[in-house]
Amino acid sequence: MVSTKNFSFPSDEELEQQELNISYAYIKAASVFLGKKCEWFNNEFLLCRSELKDPRKCLKEGKDVTNCALEGLQEIKKNCRNEFQGHVDCMLSTSYLLSEEDCSETQKVFDGCMKQKLNMERPPFGYFCETRVHDSPRPKPPKKEELVFPNPTPEPVAPPYPPPRHGWRGLFTN
Repeated sequence: MVSTKNFSFPSDEELEQQELNISYAYIKAASVFLGKKCEWFNNEFLLCRSELKDPRKCLKEGKDVTNCALEGLQEIKKNCRNEFQGHVDCMLSTSYLLSEEDCSETQKVFDGCMKQKLNMERPPFGYFCETRVHDSPRPKPPKKEELVFPNPTPEPVAPPYPPPRHGWRGLFTN
């Protein structure tokens, strides 16, 4: 990465954060519930990154997303561990792509446990594609003034042409 003299990296204390230390299969099996649970934090983080154009200024929001995912996985582990593990094992054994298509029975059992014990329903298909307005408590960033440069070259001036010898022939151009 190229950086300039004025660039400052975040300190180690700012970057200190517990990570999700699990494999992709577990994340994929819990993804719809984590996405629903952590939707507000994720939208806040993405809005911050989009508005400020500097990831160093959005470290707090990124930590909030990670903490929410950790809490969600701990709740799943505490309340629906066996059903969740059964669904993950089915995904691992049926397809190297971790497809959930062949594991609809274990998915129903896991979804039922999530509904019963954590009162979380699986969002309908296309839920995360819907457009939503995110109301953020952060103030809007100030608008940057657009730089307007004057045209450096003047418009060319056409030299005076003599009138046509045989009259105007514009009627043939239509």
